[in-house]
Amino acid sequence: MADPDLRYKPASELGRMIRGGQVSSTELTRMYLDALDSEGRRLNCLAELAPERALAEAARADAEVAAGTVRGPLHGVPYGVKDLLATDGIPTRWGSPAHADQVFDYDAGVVDRLGAAGCVLLGKLSMIELAGGGGYNTCAASIDGPCLNPYDTSRWAGGSSSGPGAATAAGLVGFSIGTETWGSILVPSSFCNLSGMRPTYGRVPRHGAMALSWTMDKIGPMCRSAEDCGLVLQAIAGHDSRDPSSLPGGWRFVPEAPATDRLRIGVLPTDFGDAETVKGHVERAVAELQAMDHTLGEAALPDYPYATANMTLIHADGAAAFEKLIRSGEVRKLVDPQQQAGLIAGLAVPAVDYIKAMQLRSVAGPHAVRVFETFDVLAAPTLLKGAIPAARPMSETWEGMGGNGGPNNLLGWPSLTVPMGSDDEGLPVGLELVGPPGGETALLALGVQLQGATDWHLRRP
Repeated sequence: MADPDLRYKPASELGRMIRGGQVSSTELTRMYLDALDSEGRRLNCLAELAPERALAEAARADAEVAAGTVRGPLHGVPYGVKDLLATDGIPTRWGSPAHADQVFDYDAGVVDRLGAAGCVLLGKLSMIELAGGGGYNTCAASIDGPCLNPYDTSRWAGGSSSGPGAATAAGLVGFSIGTETWGSILVPSSFCNLSGMRPTYGRVPRHGAMALSWTMDKIGPMCRSAEDCGLVLQAIAGHDSRDPSSLPGGWRFVPEAPATDRLRIGVLPTDFGDAETVKGHVERAVAELQAMDHTLGEAALPDYPYATANMTLIHADGAAAFEKLIRSGEVRKLVDPQQQAGLIAGLAVPAVDYIKAMQLRSVAGPHAVRVFETFDVLAAPTLLKGAIPAARPMSETWEGMGGNGGPNNLLGWPSLTVPMGSDDEGLPVGLELVGPPGGETALLALGVQLQGATDWHLRRP
């Protein structure tokens, strides 16, 4: 415990240290609980600490190691979850003042699976109220206030999964679980210099997770390395009969393959504008991939109004999910006025617009996925800028941010963002790797290979 770097070690290494007797799960758990209780509160990334449960789970993990029982590579590693996943007896407020007293008597499926893998739940991490389904204009749209970026506390940690982003980057948890409907894993991961995995739609079951958009919500890992993402995804993926949309079968992490083979990587066109520094980072990342003997080419997706379809589906699905809240008037308790108005307006989305958005998805999907007949993986900057100021309206700061979440989220494709350097202000930026449905193995193997040749992901606040 004398190692000052212990908090920032990747979960995979923490697991090896626990198995090797170099540190106990209880020692790690106490260290992270203390850090969350102090730094976590200063960053507004802590929604609820669960010390009694955490210490009990850590003691069990240590006893099992002593008895020669190890549940997996993450056995004994402490973690946190975004506060939209149900946790037995621990408040689950969905970031919302209207749900301040909400407590469930069961664990979400993902929490169950991490417990079965021997992981230790430290507590709940903050989020934008109701995952921002009504649209929001302030980084403070949360019962916990604006979640601050550990790289610059005047900046936002990003996305509705801002709490997992800040906590993982600041070394307050071993890893975290976030969710994405449109950018909420990739944005905070890019802003906070993390490796973040948005899996294929249905890869991770959503039992016990707050619903925003039933055809777009996804759960995934936010970690300090691509290898960690693979290990966490392995623990939480697989069919759950309580979630009919979950994919059949399980999923195994294979870090060495197929990235040891030659991959065909398609670079998506990007209008960098004045983001010359980010453009340079992308060029260097492409050079690294070429040096690994992968082939690079220019790729493009068919031109569909992906963003319009996304907004239509999210507004209508969100209004349906929170109809009782809206009609009761409790929606007025939310922090952000734009969010209130957006949820209310969602009740008026015409059925014809919703059906057209669903039809567009059914047409665009089979057309767009053909890009993977030419390429195994697509690559692009995750965003064109680093973290935005936390105190300013997003309408003033988000312009020119870029991003690829429109088609990828609408069509349910997996993406991995990995750190690739800093913008002109010294703030982290990421490289996004996109795969076809079910393509997580290649993305993660490529991320592991890239991080074996570079040190961008080793930067810390």
